Amino acid sequence: MSFELTLEEGKFLINLARNTVKQYLETGKAPKPPNETPKKLFAHCGVFVTINSLRNGEKELRGCIGYPYPTSPLVEAVIDNAVNAATEDPRFEPLSPAELDKVVFEVSVLTPPEPVEVKNPKEYLSKIKVGEDGLIVERGPYKGLLLPQVPVEWGWCEEEFLCQCCMKAGLPPDTWLTKDAKIYKFKAIVFDEETPCGEVKRLNLTK
Repeated sequence: MSFELTLEEGKFLINLARNTVKQYLETGKAPKPPNETPKKLFAHCGVFVTINSLRNGEKELRGCIGYPYPTSPLVEAVIDNAVNAATEDPRFEPLSPAELDKVVFEVSVLTPPEPVEVKNPKEYLSKIKVGEDGLIVERGPYKGLLLPQVPVEWGWCEEEFLCQCCMKAGLPPDTWLTKDAKIYKFKAIVFDEETPCGEVKRLNLTK
């Protein structure tokens, strides 16, 4: 992807996400972008913030919300979605202050989604790649998105990735084979904490 981030910039975004949630849970207000925010982080980018509980070294999803499209400056999108992931994910109860020391934060910065063009839906299998691409499936009013790290974490092949993304949209798993389904792909730079408030690393999805 043409847009790049250094590890230091990734650490900045992770710390921003964590500090945003801490401040929001304490005061009910999200912070403004810090004065020391690198200029690059005001570029418009799609981003997802993921919060995972850590149990016996294993991650368990605790909240994940984001903007698929580059609709706002990255630093502002991270602040918005850190709050959203902690308090607005309909799958979970809002995060409590006591949980902050038991969760790890992950920030995924996205390239703009691009339509995958095919003549035959079976060609999708050769047009997407696990470990590189995230997916969006659309059909009518239904839409589902999976980040590129998800199929790696679950050990899915390309076909299963497509099926799971259809189910995320609330559609039958074979919807990607229908002519009226639309498939988009994107890439992501992903940073995460290894432990709560701990070391931040960039995820290598292709290993």
